[in-house]
Amino acid sequence: MAKFASSTVSDDPIKPQARPSSAAVGNNPPAGAMPPDSTAERAANPNLGPGAPNTEHLTLDEAELTRRFRAQYAEISQLAGGLAHEIRNPLSTLSLNLDLLAEDFQNAETSRERRALQRVERLRHEVDRLHGIVESFLRFAKIQDLKLQPADLNAIADEMRDFYEAQAATHGIVIRTQFAQDLPPVRLDADLFKQALLNLMLNAQHAMPSGGDLILKTRREGQWAVLDVIDTGLGMTDQVREQIFNAFFSTRPGGSGLGLPTTRKIVEAHGGVILVRSEPGKGSQFSIRLPLHETGDGPADPRFGGR
Repeated sequence: MAKFASSTVSDDPIKPQARPSSAAVGNNPPAGAMPPDSTAERAANPNLGPGAPNTEHLTLDEAELTRRFRAQYAEISQLAGGLAHEIRNPLSTLSLNLDLLAEDFQNAETSRERRALQRVERLRHEVDRLHGIVESFLRFAKIQDLKLQPADLNAIADEMRDFYEAQAATHGIVIRTQFAQDLPPVRLDADLFKQALLNLMLNAQHAMPSGGDLILKTRREGQWAVLDVIDTGLGMTDQVREQIFNAFFSTRPGGSGLGLPTTRKIVEAHGGVILVRSEPGKGSQFSIRLPLHETGDGPADPRFGGR
C-alpha cells in the first residue's frame, strides 16, 4: 500500500466568549448608579467580600457550554427527525398509488399507454430515491442514545466481512483481514457500529469500480483500539477529502451524501475519532479509533461508566 498523505477531520472547539461591556454596546449605567462590585452591593450581600468577582462578567465554563450545545443539538435532531417523518408519510402514499398505476398500464397496447407507463416508472424511481434519502437522514438525525456493551472489535469486523463478502465478489473485490491478537474489548452499540462499518465498505466499493482489495485491519495504540478500512481504489484529492464528512456532499451521481457523515457521527458518539488518508490513483485508508474498555484494575473511560 502506498504511503498516504495524512489528514484528520475535526470540528473547531467551542470556546467561551466574554460578554461585551456596557460601554461597548452603548448601554451606560444611569447617573448615580453604583458599579456591580460596589460597597452597596457587598452590604446587601454579605457573601461578597472585598475581592469577590463580578459574576455579571463571568463566562460559562466549557462543561456548561458542552451541555447546552448537546441540548440544542438534541432539539434540532428531534425537529429534523419529525420533519423527515412528515415527508416520508406522503412519499409512501405516492409510492403506493404509483404502484397501482403501473399495474393498470402493465399490459399497455397503444403507444400512449406505453409512454404513460414509462413516466410512471420514472416517477417510481424518483420516489424510491427520495425515500432512501429520507431514511438516511433519519438515521443521521437519530444517533443520540447508544446501548453500549463490551464487544470484540475483531469479531464485529469479521462478521461484517462475512456479511459483505458475496456482494464484494460480484464487483471483483477481495476482502482481506489482518486482526491483532489479544485486542482488548471496546464498548459499542454493535448494531449501530456495524452500520458505520458497512458505510465505509460501500464507500470502498464505489472507489473501486474495476475491483481491487478491501483490507480490514485492527491494532492497538495505547488506550485505543484502531480499525483500518483500506481500499486500493481511485483515491481522493485534498479538496474532496476535506469535504467527505460534510452532509449531502457526494462525488457519486445519485449519492445521498449522508453515508460518511453518519459514520463519523456514530464513531464520535462512541467517544472515538475517524481519520482519513488518501492518495489519488492509489487508494484510501479510513481509521476508526475507539477507547478501550478496561476490565482489570486499570482506569476505564468515565463516559462508559468505568472507574
